[in-house]
Amino acid sequence: MHLPVKARDLPGRLTTGGYILHAGLEKWRGDQARAEAVHRMAASAFPVLKDIPPDRFLRLLAASEIALGTALVVPVIPAALAGAALTGFSGALLGMYARTPALRKPGSIWPSQAGTGVSKDVWMLGIGLGLVAGALSDRGDG
Repeated sequence: MHLPVKARDLPGRLTTGGYILHAGLEKWRGDQARAEAVHRMAASAFPVLKDIPPDRFLRLLAASEIALGTALVVPVIPAALAGAALTGFSGALLGMYARTPALRKPGSIWPSQAGTGVSKDVWMLGIGLGLVAGALSDRGDG
């Protein structure tokens, strides 16, 4: 049986997928206070989210993280698809980082103490782009 996953992609997929899957499961069990805090931060960066109730937003975010984490961990999901999903997810997190001044040092792109947790998500962007680039370059090798 041939799986659409290259051995070179497994470390990034498994570690990132496991991390995201765990985060999603934690959010799935989140209480109202957590829902409100997560929603407030997301809605301040992306005002379109303000109309979604906090508890529903947290469930949607959790379900998205569970789906993405699973897609990365399960070796039947092609790298290009998993990488594109990871790139989009991490891009949204970095967009929130860029739109939230309190997460950065004044006049800088570098994180404040409050922003370190979100700024570190740049590694997920690199892994996602690497999965997509690897899949595209493999197509050219055939």
